[in-house]
Amino acid sequence: MSGFTSATAETVQSPVPHIALLLPLDAPGLGSAARTVQQGILAAVQNSALPVRAYSNYDETRSVVAAYKIAVASGAVAVIGPLTRNGIRQLADEKTLPVPTLALNIIDTPAPPQLYFFGLAIEAEARQIALLAKKQGKQQAIIVTANDPLARRLQFAFEAEWTASGGAILREIEYTGDTMVFADIAADPSTMAFFATDIEKSRTIRPYLPNNLAAYATSQLFSGNKDTLLNFDFDGIRFVDMPWLMQTDLPVVAAFPRAYPPLTTDQERLYALGIDAWRLINNLIANRAKQALDGVTGQIHLNGQTFTRTALPSLFYQGHAQAADAPLIQSAQLFPDQFKNASSVEAPVTFKP
Repeated sequence: MSGFTSATAETVQSPVPHIALLLPLDAPGLGSAARTVQQGILAAVQNSALPVRAYSNYDETRSVVAAYKIAVASGAVAVIGPLTRNGIRQLADEKTLPVPTLALNIIDTPAPPQLYFFGLAIEAEARQIALLAKKQGKQQAIIVTANDPLARRLQFAFEAEWTASGGAILREIEYTGDTMVFADIAADPSTMAFFATDIEKSRTIRPYLPNNLAAYATSQLFSGNKDTLLNFDFDGIRFVDMPWLMQTDLPVVAAFPRAYPPLTTDQERLYALGIDAWRLINNLIANRAKQALDGVTGQIHLNGQTFTRTALPSLFYQGHAQAADAPLIQSAQLFPDQFKNASSVEAPVTFKP
């Protein structure tokens, strides 16, 4: 069994071989996310020969390298972290790193050997959606966006991949609160709409687009299957997300325990990130970095020094989000007073997509 201890950034502990977690567990604004990632990592630790030790008393804006050196001096044979792009850049500026290091975010700058990247960059989902829509025969795209940083990042990521794959951009529509900008949109079999907007704006916009217009989005539109009303509003929209949320009976997913008390959907994603981070760092230690991983966050492959994640194609159907290739489940109608009596409600019917 593995052990788990904590260390401060001011103290070099007696050298003991271990896997170090470089996570800002107590940092304002970052601590909650870091603790959830740590929770996922520890859920994945099974019969490890190496103990796990957390290093958390450091500043991600300026003292990552100092904390990293303390971890290595204390016997770390591998490191998971840091969590933020700013923290990762500090390590990337080093000429060499002595042990395999898995940063939990992705940056584009050159990195020293032994520094690897893995994260849940939502821009990668936008690029995957572009390729998915093209594969499904769409030729031109309507991009629905907004004047905020995340929407712009998703818009640009989608458009770059879409045009590179030969797709045409029919329109870019910036939503500012006036739904009349969607009044003249018509459905066409070769056209798709991509939502770069957040969940609230997308929910407002969706009724103003033709029902038979193919619509796509990222995982930011999915907040869990408990929110049936919201999911009904997104009926028919295709998106990508992780098997951890969409295929809970999959053997690789069922192999790991769920958090208790239950987490929010966004926290579940971070928890799953921790699970796959643990599996990847062990592959790095064993010199199996190039081995593809059937992850709980998706299919993972090494590309250069970045572990790229292919998320699971999914869709909203009758108030429920599910894997796109799963049988479609027709749920009972939402409002029971639509039925004359309770006996008229039939059991769910399974359809083949």
